Amino acid sequence: MATSSNYWEDLRKQARQLENELDLKLVSFSKLCTSYRSSYSSGHDQQARDSRSESFGPFQDNMLMSMTSEVEQLLTKLSVFNDKMAEYANSPGALSHNAALMHTLQRHRDILQDYTHEFHKTKSNFLSLREREDLLGSVHRDIE
Repeated sequence: MATSSNYWEDLRKQARQLENELDLKLVSFSKLCTSYRSSYSSGHDQQARDSRSESFGPFQDNMLMSMTSEVEQLLTKLSVFNDKMAEYANSPGALSHNAALMHTLQRHRDILQDYTHEFHKTKSNFLSLREREDLLGSVHRDIE
């Protein structure tokens, strides 16, 4: 049982490490999206629009795409570790500790669900803002 207990602890340790990484990435992702948002809401005149398009060009788009991909990969990895913990918790050797294992497993599942929800919400808000600003930009260009 010591070996299987070590396996469980290793899974938990790796899951916590991924959760910490995800937390940091989500904060960075949110800040990047917020900086993009604030650059668009900084003004409505031509000069402000020009400075926005210069300050958030292909580099920032690539950064957002890269960060989106990284967060999605981390979410997938965390999901895999949660699945491995579920397999272990349901194995015959783990039945004597099942209540504690299931509680821990549920906590890790809740964290994954919260991070997934936060990521999709931030991404959706960002994409909506970007689409809105693109539409407004095309209207301004048509007017000019």
